[in-house]
Amino acid sequence: MQWEKLISDKRLGVDSSRSPIIKGVRTDFEHDYDRMVFSSPFRRLQNKTQVFPLPGNVFVHNRLTHSLEVSCVGRSLGTIVSRALRKKHGETLFPQDGTISSIVSAACLAHDLGNPPFGHSGEKVIGAYFSEGNGRKWKNQVEDEGARWADFTHFEGNANAFRLLTHQFVGRRKGGFALTYSTLASIIKYPYSSLSVGEQGKFGFFETEEQTMIEIAGHLGMIKISDYPLRYCRHPLVYLVEAADDICYQIMDLEDAYKLKILSYDETLQLLTDFFPNDVSDQHLEILQEIDDTNEKIAYLRSKVINLLAENCARAFIDNEDKILRGELNGALISHINKREREAYKKCSKTAYAKIYPARDVLDVDLAGHQIFAALLDKLLEALNHPEYLYSKSLLSRISSQYDTKQQSMYGKIQCALDYISGMTDIYALDMYRKITGMSLPAI
Repeated sequence: MQWEKLISDKRLGVDSSRSPIIKGVRTDFEHDYDRMVFSSPFRRLQNKTQVFPLPGNVFVHNRLTHSLEVSCVGRSLGTIVSRALRKKHGETLFPQDGTISSIVSAACLAHDLGNPPFGHSGEKVIGAYFSEGNGRKWKNQVEDEGARWADFTHFEGNANAFRLLTHQFVGRRKGGFALTYSTLASIIKYPYSSLSVGEQGKFGFFETEEQTMIEIAGHLGMIKISDYPLRYCRHPLVYLVEAADDICYQIMDLEDAYKLKILSYDETLQLLTDFFPNDVSDQHLEILQEIDDTNEKIAYLRSKVINLLAENCARAFIDNEDKILRGELNGALISHINKREREAYKKCSKTAYAKIYPARDVLDVDLAGHQIFAALLDKLLEALNHPEYLYSKSLLSRISSQYDTKQQSMYGKIQCALDYISGMTDIYALDMYRKITGMSLPAI
């Protein structure tokens, strides 16, 4: 792949011959960032669970604060990499120092927009509904239509984000958010269809967005691995977006777990100091002696670890640039950093899966999600299949007009229901569940 093609300010759905209404000093990639910040889906992230349930006595991360932090780290990664690439390739190839950092920070803001309510468990619960639950009854009908059932059994927030940003919903503009091709490509962590999902069950675009993927990938010169199933090599900047996400969720989850008393102070301290050589750890521990608040002590160390990992990941990107451009780098950047930092990160991940993610509050969200999603999907799909029923008319009237409730195919009806549900906040999903099950009535 060639940087000259990979960095493009062409916008999806916008005629390239049309002049901008207002010419300003901001770049197109900075406009992408601003469109994310001022969008309704981005605002709704403030009421979507990251890991721990909301709200609580202790303020933990939600999807909004997580996305903002990921964007900050992504901007730093982009800045470090951009300066190194300019030094390596010259300013002719990279004339603007802030281009890569702007693309990466915008993509980081958008990377979780497609995630449903109730954290990562929401994706799994939706997939389980179609692979294990009542949704199985629609399988034959979808496949008889020639559509992809795997789009639903492996429901993926990343693919849903790409749909949210690019699909022309009812009454909306062509091209969705009309973002630049480079920003959109930098969001797609898994640039292949659900027909080639691996053991993790990840993919990057639904069947309905496959042509959009082809258009973007072709324009940017992304390497095509296969036509069927459609599969591409990643856009290089995906590695930076992924690294920013990996750094933030793993390290910030430790801090949240400490505040919630899932991890002790000593355990958290040890996990964070393991990232540094002994002499540097001793220096940090000396500084901690000047801080009385234990929360601030953990926050101080957390900031140092994030900075260290950002520098490591940026260096890994530069060291492996040729492999990345050839589509040959295996794994995330975090797996290519220095051994000490890599082993410390693995230890944090192991602790998270052993103590944080199985925590009772986290599992309770998972259990609630199963009941709520199942009930919502049961009722919505029944209504979409029988819109003439009295109950269906009442329920469908609650759905925003941007969602096409008049879809004729079963695939389209399921996608309509998932568009609506995945856009809900935790609070709205719970409220809707209570209302459709008769557990809650207005003014009672």
